[in-house]
Amino acid sequence: MLKNIPAILSPQLLKILMEMGHGDEIVIADGNYPAASNARNLVRCDGHGVPELLEAILAFFPLDAHVDCPAALMDVPKGADRPPIWARYEEIVNKHEPGSKIERIERFNFYERGKAAYAIIATGESAIYANIILKKGVITGK
Repeated sequence: MLKNIPAILSPQLLKILMEMGHGDEIVIADGNYPAASNARNLVRCDGHGVPELLEAILAFFPLDAHVDCPAALMDVPKGADRPPIWARYEEIVNKHEPGSKIERIERFNFYERGKAAYAIIATGESAIYANIILKKGVITGK
C-alpha cells in the first residue's frame, strides 16, 4: 500500500497509466463493451463503475491540452436520450481539467479508436453508452 493512492487504482492500472506517453489513449469501458476482444492491454476492474475510476484516474492523469477534445464519449443513436451519466463525466473532467472539452464519437468509430488505445479498462458499469476515452497529456517541468 502507498499513501494517497486511491485503493481503486490497482498496481496493474497504475503501471499502465505510468507507461502511457503523450497522446496515448485509454478507454474506461462499461460492462457491455467488448473490452477483452479489442484490448491491446486489458485491465479488469469488475465491480467498479466508470465515474469512480474516472475520478481516481484524473487525480493523477493529465489530459492533452494540445487537442480540441482530450476526452471522448460513445455517442448514442439518433433520437436516443442523452445518458444521465454523461453529466457526471463532464463534472469530473471539469473538476480535474477545467475547460477540457468532450467529443462524441459514433459507436463503430469509437470501437475502432478503442482498438488503437494503449489500454482498455473493463468495468462493471451498468449504465449504457457509459464508455469514455482519455488522451494523455504532459506534465511540464518548472
